[in-house]
This record gives sequence, C-alpha cells and structure tokens, in this order.
Amino acid sequence: MRVTSGSYYNNIYGENNKLNKQLFDVNKQIASGMKIQYAHEDPSVFVDTLRLDNEITMLTQVKNSAQNAYKMSTQTDTTIGELVKTLESMKVKMINAASDAHSDTSIQAIAKELRGLQNHLFALANTSIGGQYIFSGTATSVKPIGNDGSYQGNDKDLQAFLGSGIKQKYNISGSQLFLGEESKINRTVSSNVAQMNLTDLYPDIIQNAAMPRSTSKETYITGSNTIRDLMGDNDTDTANDATRQSYFYIQGTKSDGETFKSKIALNMDATVDDLMQQIGDLYGNNQVNVSLNAHGQIEIADKKAGSSKLDFHMVGAVDFSAGGGANVTDIDLLQSGNIDFETAAVTAPGLYVKEFTKSGFTTPISVPNTIEGINYDRTNFETVGAKLSSNISQIDKTTNSYATASSKLVDVAGISSLNGQRLIIEGTDITGTAFTAQINLASGGSTFSLNGGTSYSIFNTDSTLRSAVNADEMTYQQLMDVVNMAMSGTLPATNSATDYDAAIATSNTLAATSLDNTGRMVFEDKLNPVTNAAISLYDSNSFDYSNSNGAILTFNANSAIAVRDPKTDFFTQIEEMIRSVEEGKKHSDGSDNLDPRNLGIQNSIQMMDDLSDHVSRLQTEAGSYSQVLQLSSDRTDMLILSTKTLQSDVIDTDIAEATLRMQQLNLNYQAMLSSISKVSQLSLVNYL
Repeated sequence: MRVTSGSYYNNIYGENNKLNKQLFDVNKQIASGMKIQYAHEDPSVFVDTLRLDNEITMLTQVKNSAQNAYKMSTQTDTTIGELVKTLESMKVKMINAASDAHSDTSIQAIAKELRGLQNHLFALANTSIGGQYIFSGTATSVKPIGNDGSYQGNDKDLQAFLGSGIKQKYNISGSQLFLGEESKINRTVSSNVAQMNLTDLYPDIIQNAAMPRSTSKETYITGSNTIRDLMGDNDTDTANDATRQSYFYIQGTKSDGETFKSKIALNMDATVDDLMQQIGDLYGNNQVNVSLNAHGQIEIADKKAGSSKLDFHMVGAVDFSAGGGANVTDIDLLQSGNIDFETAAVTAPGLYVKEFTKSGFTTPISVPNTIEGINYDRTNFETVGAKLSSNISQIDKTTNSYATASSKLVDVAGISSLNGQRLIIEGTDITGTAFTAQINLASGGSTFSLNGGTSYSIFNTDSTLRSAVNADEMTYQQLMDVVNMAMSGTLPATNSATDYDAAIATSNTLAATSLDNTGRMVFEDKLNPVTNAAISLYDSNSFDYSNSNGAILTFNANSAIAVRDPKTDFFTQIEEMIRSVEEGKKHSDGSDNLDPRNLGIQNSIQMMDDLSDHVSRLQTEAGSYSQVLQLSSDRTDMLILSTKTLQSDVIDTDIAEATLRMQQLNLNYQAMLSSISKVSQLSLVNYL
C-alpha cells in the first residue's frame, strides 16, 4: 500500500490535535477542579449536577426556615415559662391573702404586689423578637394584648417550610394561650349567696320561743339539714313540717346546651340533700354532681369534660300566711314577697323569698326588680363608657366554640327549632328614648317591630332572592343588625330589602353591635363617650313556669358564677382574682353590692391552678416545636453534606486520576513526536 506524503501529514496532524485536546481537557479539569465546564461536554454529568444544585438550594432554604422558626419557638418557650413562674408567684401570694391572719393593710400590700405581677404578665404577653410579636398569630406586627386586656391578634399558625409538602407550626398564638380551652376540665358553677341555718340563727322563732336571741349562732347550711333549717318557719311546732311546702324555681342549661325551667316543691321535713338530688335530676341522669360548699352555696359540676354550657339559677319561696303565694306560674308574682326572714315570718307574716344568686344588675322598666334574685335573664347589659356588654358567652352546642357573627342562632339555642319563638329587646336608645322591640322567629319568615308598630321583615343575605329569613337560618349578624337599628333609632323607610339594607348602613354610622372574642354581645355608641343607652335582650317567656321550656337564648343573666370552665379568658380572670384580694373577699358573696359576682380568693386559687395547667401545657407544646425544628435543622445539615459529597463525586475532578492521565498523555505525546521525528528523517537511501 502506497502512503502519500499528504496522508502521512494528515495523520500526524490529526493525532497531534487529538493528544493536544486531551491534554488541554485534563489540564482544564485539574485547574478548575471540575470534570466539565459546559453542558455539551457531558450532558449526563450536567443534568446530575443541576439536580443536585437544586437539592442543595432547597435544603439550604429548609435549614434557614428551621433556624429562623427555632429562634421564635425557643423565645416562645422561654416566655411562656416565665408566665408559668409568674402565675406560681401569684398563687403563693393569693394563698397568703386567704389566711385570716392578715390585716386589711397587709391584704392591700399583697394586692399591690399582685398588680405588679399583672403588669409583668402584660409585658410578657407583648414580647417581640426582631420587631415581631410572638403571640399575635400571623399578625406579627400587631400588639397582641391591648390596654384593656383584650386580644388583638389572630388565631392563625406560623409555619416553617421543612421540605416538599412539609410544614411545621412553630408559634403559640395568643388565641391559644389567652383564649384557649382545656378539654379535660369540668365546668363548675356555684350560687353566690351564702346560706345560713335559720334554725340556729333564729332559735326563738323556730326552735323555742323561750330561748333568748343571744343563743343565736351563725352556721352554714349542710346537706343533712332540713328544708325548715334552710327556709325557716314562723312557729316552733314541727308537726306541720310534712304538709307545709317550700318551692324552688330553677332555670338552667344542661351539658348539651338544652335549657329548662322547673319548680320543685319540698316539705319542711325533707333534707337539703333531697333538694340537691332533685336539682341533679333536672340536668339528666347522672350528668352532674350537685353539692354544697363550706358556705352553704350550691355547686354544680358537669361530668362531661370540655363543655362550657352548664348554667344554673334558683330562687326559693315559702308562705307563712294562708295566701299560698309561694306556688306560682308567673315568677314575677314572687316580687311581692320579703327577703327579710324575721319580717316575713313574724312582723308581717307572709311570703318569704330566699335568693341564691345575686349579680347587681339593673332591669328594664317592664320587669319588676324589688327582689333581685328572682330575675334570671331579664337584666340590662353592663355599661362601661360608650359600651354595653353582656355577660353570657354564646357557645355552639355541637363544637363548644364561641359563636361568631356568621353562626346560626339555632346552633346555640336551648331548643332544636326556633320556629314560633320570640325575643324581646328592651331599653333606651342612644338618644335616651325608651323602647321595646319584639323579634318574631318563624320558619315562614322572621320579623321585628318597635313599640308595637310596623312589622319589618328580617331579610336574608341571599343576593338573588331577598326574603324574610327562616327562623332556623337566622344568624347572629342578622340579630345584631336588628339590635343596632333599634338602639340607634333607625328603622327601614318601608318593608323592602333595599330600605332594610339602607337602615342597617345608617345605624352602623351611629352605633355598632358585635360579638367579642368570647362570644359576648357588645353594643357601642359611636356618638357619646358615655352612652345614654341601655339594653336587655331576653326570651319572651322567661317569667313563665307553666311549662318546662327554658330560655331559647340567654345574653345577660343573674346566673351562678363559673368557678371552673374549660375555656380561658386569661387577663379577665387575672383581673377578677386580683380584685377579690383588693376587696378582701375570701369567698364569693352576692350580698356585696360592690362586686357581687366576684369569685372570691378561695375560688380564685382553683382558677389559678387551671390557668397554670393550661399555660404549662402550651409551654410543653412550644418546647416540642423547638425540638422538631432543631432536629430538622440538624437533619438538613447532614443532608446538605451528603448531597454536596454526592455532587462532588459527580462534578469534581479526581486530581490524582487526572494527574496520572496527564502523565500518560504526555508520554504518548512525546512518543508520537519521537516517531514523527524519526519517520521524517527517512530517505530512499534507508530502503536500498
């Protein structure tokens, strides 16, 4: 085969370029430390490298997210821990204040210390980190607790990104901490009027006329005492105890939200334990525990943990004359009685009425209020400046959650359907003008009227079909719209949806009606810093004991006070506890006109225990978030290292291998040059 000089030089040139390129590539790999510089050099390496780059970027984001969340979570844990310590300090001081050894001066000194700790709680509640409030939910720029102790944040969760489709909550919102609930707590309510043994208190009237009043002694009623001991008698003869009856009028709400009314008749020789048994039976078969505390007050504990609906009201009556006025169906008829036992039994024998709950509430004009303890829900909202506030939270029967503006009335009501029921709104509007409004709830369309005038439809919110709302579809917002129109004196010009909406819009410029964070109705006068308005909102049949139907809805009531409850209202409860110390009130005392619904120090200590348990549980929860975030951060560090190692295997140059290859290529190149040199020196002489 003949090899031309052209072919020879082409082969030499090609091999030279090939070896030079290989040497260049190896040198480039050694210099850059990477196997390739561009995708076209090796697409598979490029794709793998890009995938691993994305993985490292994501893991870095996860790490940063976990570390930032960890900072807030640990700060939350620390702050809640400080809250727990502060509550423990407050409890110690309250136990100290409960001692009878203290003078009024030392009690006030303790109260001042408690006020200082309360201010510390406010500061802790408003803790921020990096300009973000830790207890405001996602509204981190909003100060969570206002000057009045109300919560201003939201109930949303802050979440850290911990990977594809993986998020981790890392905050405790103020809604959880200050307005949360504990599902294991059993609601307990108590009457707040101490009950004395009248037989011991009035021995000359009830035991023996010859006994001097000086032998009187103050002893609280117990379960083994008789109804005669509880209600008294106007003679010393016990022969008629089996025929003379006392009557007890009871309204309440069961664990499941069902309401009831009942009248219990007991002979004088029955025991107080018999009364307790019958009260318990009204709440259902073995659903509650009914007992007397050390001051003769009735305590009812719900056996269903986590329910906040239990309620109780009772008034007793006995007639010491022949009129029989203690047995009525219209509870208002008891207002003619007397709450002073000696007057009712001896001075002017007649109807004696015994109060078990007192709240200091005023009543609307149409409701008699000579004896406060008779009234249950026909009471005026409390006035504070421009606001009128109710004291009963609206609670959903099924979920036990606070009602909101969009909640349906029937979901809270004590009966299964509101069809045919009526609500009364009574009071004075923002101009000081007295009024009475009636809301008629009907399945064919609900209406309202003011002072017996024109009946207006309560229109639904369906934009396509505006008609009067079905009773069981009516919401709290629609109820509050009616309240706002009545309280601002703004009524629709005609009974049309357009004029109805216009009246609502006008009333909203003059006043506002809403449900607060705890489901309580609040009316605010926008024109006057101290409002002239007053309002009572109640069931039209509240006074009627001819049947067992309880109030369909209760907004403000002279009911038993809540000693324990699954729901928390942190700063409201703290305020009430401190007031009990400031007032020197060892136990609840409805006869105290200053603050009749205050729990007293002894009940406050139990409430403090519940608050501490609630806060401690949330500290544990915050601590668990910190642990998860720390583990996630550590795990991410490990994954980043592992991914970078894998990426190094894919893209990084093996320097030893590349150096060896470069040496081999150099040898090859030198050998090629040597061969070229020798071949180039050949001539025809070499072939002769």
